[in-house]
Amino acid sequence: MIRSLLILLFGAAAVLSPAVTLAQQASFRVLAFYTSKGEPDHIAFAEQALPFFAQLARKNNFYFESTTRWEALNAEKLKSFQLVLWINDFPTNAVQRAAFQDYMKHGGAWLGFHVSAYNDDSTRWPWFVDFLGGGVFYGNNWPPLPAKLIVDERSHPVTHHLPDTFTSPANEWYIWKPSPRLNKHVKVLLTLDPKNYPIGLKDTIVGGDLPVVWTNTRYRMIYMNMGHGDKIFVSNEQNKLFEDAILWLGTHK
Repeated sequence: MIRSLLILLFGAAAVLSPAVTLAQQASFRVLAFYTSKGEPDHIAFAEQALPFFAQLARKNNFYFESTTRWEALNAEKLKSFQLVLWINDFPTNAVQRAAFQDYMKHGGAWLGFHVSAYNDDSTRWPWFVDFLGGGVFYGNNWPPLPAKLIVDERSHPVTHHLPDTFTSPANEWYIWKPSPRLNKHVKVLLTLDPKNYPIGLKDTIVGGDLPVVWTNTRYRMIYMNMGHGDKIFVSNEQNKLFEDAILWLGTHK
């Protein structure tokens, strides 16, 4: 109950922030979708993500709006936004999925975190699998652990402020099959350093290619594996990655 109230308060703070209320002066507009139900660690991420992105909006003069109403994922609503964020969930409704597909095919932008890209046989959304670069969720480590990441492409606007490597805070790391890196349209920006293997105690990843951040260059999109738990925003390097991703997606044509 307390956690749900906190989410509502954070959401209200985002909506009432100067960057939002002065929308006519904003450089671009961001609409974030999230859920206040489900896995506690995913909710914890949303609780911290909402005020973090609202603060970025004030700092960088963009409009930020957040909602748990996934029915707002429709053509009429989306036409007013340059960038959509999926913080800790994804649409399961066919109408919402179709609206998102049309939005992306016509120049919209997307930034997704962690479970927002989850897909398996049960999700039944082949377009989205292709959108992600062809990878299907294969497994993860447990418990959440910090990991050393390699920056594959330091010249990219999303990663150009990062060092060659840095330690990402505790997270549940996903591995995909086949690796999105095998798709000719995918540019991998960050990868889990193989020196982390084996990673996990109860569920262990012992090897394999594990891209962490990538873009499918056919779209304006970035996927980030980070987003599990309440430690995600304790790294200055990683926070700068999040900021640069939003700025690039919000302004890049």
